[in-house]
Amino acid sequence: MRKHPVFFGMLLLIALGVAFYLFFYGVGAHYGKKKSFSLNDKIGVVSVSGIITDSAEIAEQLEEFGRDDSVIAVVLRIDSPGGGVAASQEIYDAVLALKKQKKVVASMGSVAASGGLLIACSADKIVANPGTITGSISAIMQFANVEELLKKIGLKASAVKSGKYKDIGSPLREMTPEETKIIQELVDDIYNQFVDVIVRDRKISREQVLSIADGRVFSGRKAKEYGLVDHLGDMKLAAGLASRLAGKDGNNYDLVYPRKKRTSVFDYLMESAANQLTRSLKEKIENWGGVGYLYYPSL
Repeated sequence: MRKHPVFFGMLLLIALGVAFYLFFYGVGAHYGKKKSFSLNDKIGVVSVSGIITDSAEIAEQLEEFGRDDSVIAVVLRIDSPGGGVAASQEIYDAVLALKKQKKVVASMGSVAASGGLLIACSADKIVANPGTITGSISAIMQFANVEELLKKIGLKASAVKSGKYKDIGSPLREMTPEETKIIQELVDDIYNQFVDVIVRDRKISREQVLSIADGRVFSGRKAKEYGLVDHLGDMKLAAGLASRLAGKDGNNYDLVYPRKKRTSVFDYLMESAANQLTRSLKEKIENWGGVGYLYYPSL
Protein backbone atom coordinates (compact mmCIF):
# COMPACT_ATOMS: atom_id res chain seq x y z
CA MET A 1 0.00 0.00 0.00
CA ARG A 2 2.94 2.32 0.66
CA LYS A 3 3.83 2.06 -3.03
CA HIS A 4 0.33 3.01 -4.06
CA PRO A 5 -0.87 5.81 -1.77
CA VAL A 6 -3.51 6.95 -4.28
CA PHE A 7 -4.99 3.47 -4.48
CA PHE A 8 -4.98 3.19 -0.70
CA GLY A 9 -6.66 6.60 -0.39
CA MET A 10 -9.39 5.60 -2.83
CA LEU A 11 -10.08 2.39 -0.89
CA LEU A 12 -10.28 4.39 2.33
CA LEU A 13 -12.76 6.85 0.80
CA ILE A 14 -14.90 4.00 -0.54
CA ALA A 15 -14.89 2.32 2.87
CA LEU A 16 -15.87 5.55 4.58
CA GLY A 17 -18.64 6.11 2.02
CA VAL A 18 -20.05 2.63 2.59
CA ALA A 19 -19.89 3.09 6.36
CA PHE A 20 -21.61 6.48 6.04
CA TYR A 21 -24.37 4.99 3.90
CA LEU A 22 -24.92 2.02 6.22
CA PHE A 23 -25.08 4.33 9.22
CA PHE A 24 -27.87 6.48 7.79
CA TYR A 25 -29.63 3.43 6.36
CA GLY A 26 -29.59 1.98 9.85
CA VAL A 27 -30.96 5.21 11.28
CA GLY A 28 -33.82 5.04 8.82
CA ALA A 29 -34.47 1.37 9.54
CA HIS A 30 -34.31 2.18 13.23
CA TYR A 31 -37.53 4.15 12.86
CA GLY A 32 -39.24 1.67 10.58
CA LYS A 33 -40.48 4.11 7.94
CA LYS A 34 -37.61 6.10 6.46
CA LYS A 35 -34.75 4.15 4.96
CA SER A 36 -33.04 6.92 3.08
CA PHE A 37 -30.85 9.72 4.35
CA SER A 38 -32.73 12.97 4.78
CA LEU A 39 -31.77 16.43 6.00
CA ASN A 40 -35.39 17.20 6.93
CA ASP A 41 -36.45 17.65 10.53
CA LYS A 42 -37.85 14.55 12.21
CA ILE A 43 -41.21 14.42 13.94
CA GLY A 44 -41.89 11.36 16.05
CA VAL A 45 -45.26 9.61 15.86
CA VAL A 46 -46.60 7.63 18.81
CA SER A 47 -49.85 5.73 18.33
CA VAL A 48 -52.50 5.17 21.00
CA SER A 49 -54.99 2.77 19.45
CA GLY A 50 -57.65 0.37 20.64
CA ILE A 51 -58.80 -0.12 24.21
CA ILE A 52 -56.14 1.17 26.61
CA THR A 53 -55.13 -1.60 29.00
CA ASP A 54 -51.44 -0.90 29.55
CA SER A 55 -49.14 2.12 29.40
CA ALA A 56 -45.63 0.62 29.46
CA GLU A 57 -44.98 0.38 25.70
CA ILE A 58 -46.34 3.84 24.88
CA ALA A 59 -44.49 5.45 27.79
CA GLU A 60 -41.27 3.80 26.58
CA GLN A 61 -41.80 5.15 23.05
CA LEU A 62 -42.38 8.66 24.40
CA GLU A 63 -39.21 8.46 26.49
CA GLU A 64 -37.26 7.22 23.46
CA PHE A 65 -38.27 10.23 21.37
CA GLY A 66 -37.54 12.48 24.32
CA ARG A 67 -33.93 11.26 24.38
CA ASP A 68 -33.48 11.54 20.60
CA ASP A 69 -32.04 14.97 19.76
CA SER A 70 -32.86 14.52 16.07
CA VAL A 71 -36.59 14.47 16.83
CA ILE A 72 -37.87 18.04 17.15
CA ALA A 73 -41.48 17.31 18.15
CA VAL A 74 -43.95 14.46 18.63
CA VAL A 75 -47.42 13.77 17.24
CA LEU A 76 -49.62 11.62 19.46
CA ARG A 77 -51.97 9.80 17.10
CA ILE A 78 -55.04 8.75 19.09
CA ASP A 79 -57.61 6.31 17.78
CA SER A 80 -59.08 4.87 20.96
CA PRO A 81 -62.38 4.75 22.88
CA GLY A 82 -60.40 4.90 26.12
CA GLY A 83 -59.90 2.13 28.63
CA GLY A 84 -58.36 1.62 32.05
CA VAL A 85 -58.16 4.64 34.33
CA ALA A 86 -54.64 4.02 35.64
CA ALA A 87 -53.21 3.19 32.19
CA SER A 88 -54.77 6.34 30.68
CA GLN A 89 -53.43 8.49 33.52
CA GLU A 90 -49.93 6.99 33.18
CA ILE A 91 -49.80 7.78 29.47
CA TYR A 92 -51.06 11.29 30.26
CA ASP A 93 -48.22 11.73 32.79
CA ALA A 94 -45.66 10.37 30.28
CA VAL A 95 -46.73 13.01 27.74
CA LEU A 96 -46.43 15.74 30.37
CA ALA A 97 -42.87 14.57 31.05
CA LEU A 98 -42.06 14.66 27.32
CA LYS A 99 -43.46 18.19 27.02
CA LYS A 100 -40.66 19.42 29.27
CA GLN A 101 -38.31 18.61 26.37
CA LYS A 102 -40.38 18.83 23.17
CA LYS A 103 -43.63 20.04 21.74
CA VAL A 104 -46.45 17.50 21.49
CA VAL A 105 -49.55 17.68 19.28
CA ALA A 106 -52.44 15.25 19.64
CA SER A 107 -54.04 14.08 16.39
CA MET A 108 -57.46 12.48 16.85
CA GLY A 109 -58.45 9.73 14.44
CA SER A 110 -61.86 8.08 14.09
CA VAL A 111 -62.44 7.85 17.85
CA ALA A 112 -60.69 9.66 20.69
CA ALA A 113 -63.20 9.39 23.49
CA SER A 114 -63.07 9.13 27.27
CA GLY A 115 -59.53 7.98 28.17
CA GLY A 116 -58.45 8.91 24.63
CA LEU A 117 -59.61 12.47 25.25
CA LEU A 118 -57.91 12.51 28.65
CA ILE A 119 -54.59 11.64 27.00
CA ALA A 120 -55.11 14.24 24.27
CA CYS A 121 -55.49 16.94 26.92
CA SER A 122 -51.83 16.41 27.90
CA ALA A 123 -50.63 17.71 24.51
CA ASP A 124 -49.71 21.31 23.67
CA LYS A 125 -52.38 21.38 20.97
CA ILE A 126 -55.21 19.06 19.88
CA VAL A 127 -56.21 18.46 16.24
CA ALA A 128 -59.35 16.50 15.37
CA ASN A 129 -61.14 15.61 12.19
CA PRO A 130 -64.59 17.22 11.92
CA GLY A 131 -66.13 13.74 12.16
CA THR A 132 -63.97 12.39 14.99
CA ILE A 133 -66.03 10.79 17.75
CA THR A 134 -64.84 12.28 21.01
CA GLY A 135 -66.18 13.35 24.39
CA SER A 136 -67.62 10.66 26.69
CA ILE A 137 -66.25 12.57 29.67
CA SER A 138 -67.23 10.06 32.30
CA ALA A 139 -66.18 7.07 34.38
CA ILE A 140 -67.90 3.71 34.44
CA MET A 141 -67.85 0.57 36.55
CA GLN A 142 -70.03 -2.41 35.61
CA PHE A 143 -71.05 -5.54 37.47
CA ALA A 144 -72.90 -8.65 36.41
CA ASN A 145 -75.40 -10.46 38.59
CA VAL A 146 -75.95 -14.16 37.87
CA GLU A 147 -77.86 -14.92 41.05
CA GLU A 148 -81.14 -15.70 39.31
CA LEU A 149 -79.38 -17.83 36.69
CA LEU A 150 -77.76 -19.94 39.41
CA LYS A 151 -81.13 -20.48 41.03
CA LYS A 152 -82.59 -21.74 37.76
CA ILE A 153 -79.87 -24.35 37.30
CA GLY A 154 -79.84 -25.34 40.95
CA LEU A 155 -76.45 -23.97 42.00
CA LYS A 156 -75.75 -22.28 45.30
CA ALA A 157 -72.74 -20.17 46.21
CA SER A 158 -71.35 -18.84 49.46
CA ALA A 159 -68.51 -16.57 50.51
CA VAL A 160 -66.30 -16.51 53.59
CA LYS A 161 -64.83 -13.05 54.07
CA SER A 162 -62.80 -11.10 56.59
CA GLY A 163 -64.36 -7.71 55.91
CA LYS A 164 -67.91 -6.49 55.51
CA TYR A 165 -67.31 -5.20 52.00
CA LYS A 166 -64.77 -7.78 50.81
CA ASP A 167 -67.16 -9.23 48.20
CA ILE A 168 -68.65 -5.93 47.13
CA GLY A 169 -69.73 -6.22 43.51
CA SER A 170 -69.91 -10.01 43.64
CA PRO A 171 -71.88 -11.49 40.72
CA LEU A 172 -73.46 -13.96 43.12
CA ARG A 173 -75.76 -11.45 44.81
CA GLU A 174 -77.36 -8.04 44.49
CA MET A 175 -75.45 -5.12 45.97
CA THR A 176 -76.91 -3.47 49.04
CA PRO A 177 -77.80 0.26 48.93
CA GLU A 178 -74.80 0.95 51.18
CA GLU A 179 -72.45 -0.89 48.80
CA THR A 180 -73.90 0.94 45.80
CA LYS A 181 -73.17 4.22 47.56
CA ILE A 182 -69.54 3.21 48.14
CA ILE A 183 -69.07 2.31 44.46
CA GLN A 184 -70.78 5.52 43.39
CA GLU A 185 -68.38 7.57 45.53
CA LEU A 186 -65.45 5.76 43.91
CA VAL A 187 -66.73 6.40 40.38
CA ASP A 188 -67.51 10.04 41.22
CA ASP A 189 -63.99 10.61 42.53
CA ILE A 190 -62.44 9.18 39.37
CA TYR A 191 -64.86 11.20 37.25
CA ASN A 192 -63.88 14.39 39.06
CA GLN A 193 -60.21 13.66 38.35
CA PHE A 194 -61.11 13.61 34.64
CA VAL A 195 -62.99 16.89 34.92
CA ASP A 196 -60.04 18.46 36.79
CA VAL A 197 -57.73 17.57 33.90
CA ILE A 198 -59.97 19.22 31.31
CA VAL A 199 -60.48 22.33 33.43
CA ARG A 200 -56.73 22.70 33.98
CA ASP A 201 -55.40 21.78 30.53
CA ARG A 202 -58.10 23.19 28.29
CA LYS A 203 -58.62 26.36 30.36
CA ILE A 204 -62.40 25.86 30.49
CA SER A 205 -64.48 26.73 33.53
CA ARG A 206 -65.67 23.84 35.65
CA GLU A 207 -69.29 24.85 35.05
CA GLN A 208 -68.81 24.65 31.28
CA VAL A 209 -67.13 21.26 31.52
CA LEU A 210 -69.83 19.83 33.79
CA SER A 211 -72.50 20.94 31.33
CA ILE A 212 -71.13 18.49 28.74
CA ALA A 213 -69.41 15.93 31.00
CA ASP A 214 -72.33 13.54 31.27
CA GLY A 215 -70.99 10.71 29.13
CA ARG A 216 -72.30 12.04 25.82
CA VAL A 217 -70.15 11.91 22.69
CA PHE A 218 -69.88 14.58 20.02
CA SER A 219 -68.08 15.27 16.77
CA GLY A 220 -64.69 16.87 16.44
CA ARG A 221 -66.34 20.00 15.05
CA LYS A 222 -68.59 20.25 18.10
CA ALA A 223 -65.64 19.57 20.38
CA LYS A 224 -63.90 22.59 18.89
CA GLU A 225 -66.93 24.72 19.70
CA TYR A 226 -66.74 23.47 23.30
CA GLY A 227 -63.04 24.33 23.50
CA LEU A 228 -61.85 20.73 23.73
CA VAL A 229 -60.06 20.87 20.36
CA ASP A 230 -57.80 23.59 18.93
CA HIS A 231 -57.87 22.84 15.19
CA LEU A 232 -59.82 20.76 12.70
CA GLY A 233 -57.68 18.71 10.33
CA ASP A 234 -55.88 15.48 9.67
CA MET A 235 -52.55 13.94 10.61
CA LYS A 236 -50.67 16.11 8.12
CA LEU A 237 -52.02 19.29 9.66
CA ALA A 238 -51.05 18.02 13.12
CA ALA A 239 -47.50 17.26 11.98
CA GLY A 240 -47.13 20.69 10.36
CA LEU A 241 -48.40 22.33 13.52
CA ALA A 242 -45.90 20.35 15.62
CA SER A 243 -43.12 21.54 13.32
CA ARG A 244 -44.15 25.17 13.69
CA LEU A 245 -44.46 24.87 17.48
CA ALA A 246 -40.87 23.60 17.46
CA GLY A 247 -39.79 26.78 15.65
CA LYS A 248 -39.57 25.30 12.13
CA ASP A 249 -41.40 26.15 8.90
CA GLY A 250 -44.00 23.38 9.13
CA ASN A 251 -43.17 21.94 5.71
CA ASN A 252 -39.81 20.19 5.67
CA TYR A 253 -40.11 17.23 8.00
CA ASP A 254 -40.13 13.45 7.99
CA LEU A 255 -42.36 11.36 10.19
CA VAL A 256 -40.48 8.74 12.18
CA TYR A 257 -41.91 5.90 14.20
CA PRO A 258 -40.76 4.00 17.29
CA ARG A 259 -38.10 1.38 16.80
CA LYS A 260 -39.40 -2.12 16.28
CA LYS A 261 -37.83 -4.80 18.41
CA ARG A 262 -36.12 -7.52 16.40
CA THR A 263 -37.21 -11.01 17.36
CA SER A 264 -37.21 -14.44 15.78
CA VAL A 265 -40.34 -15.75 14.09
CA PHE A 266 -40.95 -18.13 17.00
CA ASP A 267 -40.53 -15.35 19.58
CA TYR A 268 -42.81 -13.10 17.56
CA LEU A 269 -45.57 -15.74 17.39
CA MET A 270 -45.27 -16.54 21.09
CA GLU A 271 -45.23 -12.88 22.07
CA SER A 272 -48.22 -12.09 19.85
CA ALA A 273 -50.20 -14.99 21.33
CA ALA A 274 -49.27 -13.99 24.88
CA ASN A 275 -50.12 -10.33 24.25
CA GLN A 276 -53.47 -11.25 22.73
CA LEU A 277 -54.32 -13.52 25.64
CA THR A 278 -53.30 -10.89 28.18
CA ARG A 279 -55.24 -8.19 26.35
CA SER A 280 -58.36 -10.36 26.20
CA LEU A 281 -58.15 -11.20 29.87
CA LYS A 282 -57.64 -7.57 30.85
CA GLU A 283 -60.57 -6.46 28.75
CA LYS A 284 -62.81 -9.13 30.27
CA ILE A 285 -61.72 -8.18 33.78
CA GLU A 286 -62.32 -4.49 33.13
CA ASN A 287 -65.70 -5.14 31.58
CA TRP A 288 -66.59 -7.37 34.52
CA GLY A 289 -65.84 -5.05 37.40
CA GLY A 290 -63.03 -2.63 36.68
CA VAL A 291 -63.42 1.11 36.56
CA GLY A 292 -62.58 2.81 33.30
CA TYR A 293 -62.58 5.93 31.17
CA LEU A 294 -64.25 4.07 28.33
CA TYR A 295 -66.80 4.81 25.63
CA TYR A 296 -69.11 1.88 24.79
CA PRO A 297 -70.57 2.56 21.32
CA SER A 298 -72.79 -0.55 21.55
CA LEU A 299 -74.69 0.68 24.60
